[in-house]
Amino acid sequence: MIKNYFKTAWRNIVNNKFYAAINVAGLTFGLVIGLFMLLWVQDELSFDTFNKKGPGIYRVGIVGGTDESKQIFTSIIAPLATYAKAEMPEVTDAVRIRNIGVAPFKYKEKNFREDNFAFTDPSYFSVFDFKLVAGDKKKPFPDNNSVVITQAIAKKYFGNEDPIGKVVVLGLNENLKVTGVVADYPANSTLKYNILLPMSRFNKLAYMDRKLSYDNKTFISSMDGDWANFAFDTYLLLKPNTDINQVTKKLRAIHEREHPVDAPVPYLAQPLFQMHLYKADGSNGGIETVRTFAIVAILILVIACINYVNLSTARSMLRAKEVSMRKIIGAGKLQLFMQFMIETTLLFAISTLFALILMYVLMPMYNNFSGKQLQLSVTNYQVWMYVVITLIGTLAASSIYPALLLSSFEPLKALKGKVTTGIGNTVFRKVLVVVQFSVSIVLIIGTLVIGRQLNFIQKKDLGYDKENVFVFNMRDMKTHYDAIKQELLKQPGIISVTRSGNDIIENDNWTGDNDWDGKPAKANLFFHPIAADKDFISFFKIKMKEGAAFTGAIADTTRFVLNEAAVSAMGLKDPIGKNIRIQKMKGTISGVVKDFHFASMRKKIEPAVLYYRADDCYKIYIKTTGANAQKAIAAALTSWKQYNNDSPFSYTFLDDSFNQLYKTEQRTGSLFNVFSAIAIFISCLGLFGLATYSAQVKTREIGIRKVLGSSVAGIIRLLTTEFIVLIAISILIAVPVAYYAMDKWLQDYAYRITITAWIFLMAGFGATAIALLTISIQSVKAALANPVKSLRSE
Repeated sequence: MIKNYFKTAWRNIVNNKFYAAINVAGLTFGLVIGLFMLLWVQDELSFDTFNKKGPGIYRVGIVGGTDESKQIFTSIIAPLATYAKAEMPEVTDAVRIRNIGVAPFKYKEKNFREDNFAFTDPSYFSVFDFKLVAGDKKKPFPDNNSVVITQAIAKKYFGNEDPIGKVVVLGLNENLKVTGVVADYPANSTLKYNILLPMSRFNKLAYMDRKLSYDNKTFISSMDGDWANFAFDTYLLLKPNTDINQVTKKLRAIHEREHPVDAPVPYLAQPLFQMHLYKADGSNGGIETVRTFAIVAILILVIACINYVNLSTARSMLRAKEVSMRKIIGAGKLQLFMQFMIETTLLFAISTLFALILMYVLMPMYNNFSGKQLQLSVTNYQVWMYVVITLIGTLAASSIYPALLLSSFEPLKALKGKVTTGIGNTVFRKVLVVVQFSVSIVLIIGTLVIGRQLNFIQKKDLGYDKENVFVFNMRDMKTHYDAIKQELLKQPGIISVTRSGNDIIENDNWTGDNDWDGKPAKANLFFHPIAADKDFISFFKIKMKEGAAFTGAIADTTRFVLNEAAVSAMGLKDPIGKNIRIQKMKGTISGVVKDFHFASMRKKIEPAVLYYRADDCYKIYIKTTGANAQKAIAAALTSWKQYNNDSPFSYTFLDDSFNQLYKTEQRTGSLFNVFSAIAIFISCLGLFGLATYSAQVKTREIGIRKVLGSSVAGIIRLLTTEFIVLIAISILIAVPVAYYAMDKWLQDYAYRITITAWIFLMAGFGATAIALLTISIQSVKAALANPVKSLRSE
């Protein structure tokens, strides 16, 4: 019996190649895109979940500013972890991480600049599940000259040699011994540090040896005594069932007790598993994109199912007599139901096979496109769980209703031709078409909005000029800056040179511990400090609002230039000449600059203070003419080799750094473009099939109309009017849904576009034009057909 079902199903597919091809193509593309998107969603949701202690790990942050200018910082001062472990019984362990970014790394003749350096505590390997494949997990840093590297770094420098005990050189002359090798980080890990150094080494170099001082009177001999340096990512491992609100209250009490000048300092704690998709305060971040992709994936699968259901139900009148004859000769309703279910299953099996082959072939391209490392692996149960659930759900959605409909005809009515009413022109089918095109139009609008937002980011006035500017760390060039600057300015293609202690594209440095004339009691404000040269403001063409910029005079060391956001947050009406203190640096406000973006446009511009300190400036910025950029780079390289010959030269153009900030958005936009195009393609496949069917069942009517004098335009209008009405309804439904969804997506940006009416008009016009083109192909063909042949065939 089952064999007969499959033989009959296969015969029906072969005899209806056109409709079978449309169904297979629609289901195949729907499955490919839907599964790709669901795998992407699954990967995003899996971040950091490999950490077994994850439910008890929290990253500590601070809330600063006022209600009008709320600031959230995810790095804090070093002492808090020490105090928390000593005074809070609910804290099992703590880890501090001090990211130092990029630095030269050398072993024998192999000399490269590596990124993702960090200092950390030994508990890094006991709190997190980062496996040491070599070395002692309990004592990863035997002394201050130890270094732990990843397997990839070990392979790069040592090949097949055992790296343990090998001496490497960090920077120019820091000899370190490799004491551990950590397994390469999972792709879904938020933390990824290639080279780890002991926090005790940072303490020794930055505090114990230097005796750090801000005013030549107060010496800080240990990082645990520095309450002004907010540069340490801190993670606490808490006991089960700990009240997190009580934890943050205790952390605040410790901080305000030990350093009351910072009060108030509200603390917050973010679960490890939320770091990737949520902001530090728990509000939505990337999770909105994940939800959107999950919904879009399901909707694309729904569109593919709708194609099958529509064509199956629309063609049901053509199979009514077949079903009736089967019933008359003894076929039961269950047998007919099984016959059509197996027919659908066979079509679905073919589509699934094609989909999996396509996914396997396209996976490398998709990973490159999406920035992921997904695999369609037979050993990954999570991947197959998504695949199986998707397949079962899609099969059920696309097969049950058509099978029930086709198996429920009354044979006598069908043979008399009375069953056609209400089937071929059913309201249900029209609803499905409306749903299908509504989804497509929502995706078109989403694509337009995302594209406009990305374009807005690219073209928005940042408040400074970043064109044709490259930057690099000076290292030993720092003490010879003035001479180097003069030499560089003589080179063709170099327009100007300046220096700073901060990254102007993304300045993540910040500090509390400040005071100013008229500061309210218990005001809590954090500044982004920017160490600047006298040419910094003019170099970047930052506009002065009032007062004066730096001139290079000795007096500049006691002058500060604020941005508008800082003046507003401080509540100053006449800031020029007011006294201000930033940590131990005291002086007066000499100028105010217009706000400029030194962070992502997801955040409002925050208070910034520029101060004049040559010793704090370690980055050199060089502005070139676009045509002579390579000559400028060559001149910078010559200067580099003169002072840093043993270190590799590495530079970055600000445009590249700026684009890197929005890499996720750019990928999201690109993926949305592809998904929208596929969704429209699938919808048009179904529409093409329905138009073909409509022309087929109206063959006699078209022939009669043409014999009676109807024009080709009139025939086309007859065949297209119904579909145009349905698309118009789809537009009316899609517009408010798309507006709500995209307005919510844009809320993640402090600086964003306004969704205007022309976006909806363009999406509606585009969808209508595509649909008309699709329908017209069959409509024109039917209208031009010879009416004599049409009537003879009937």
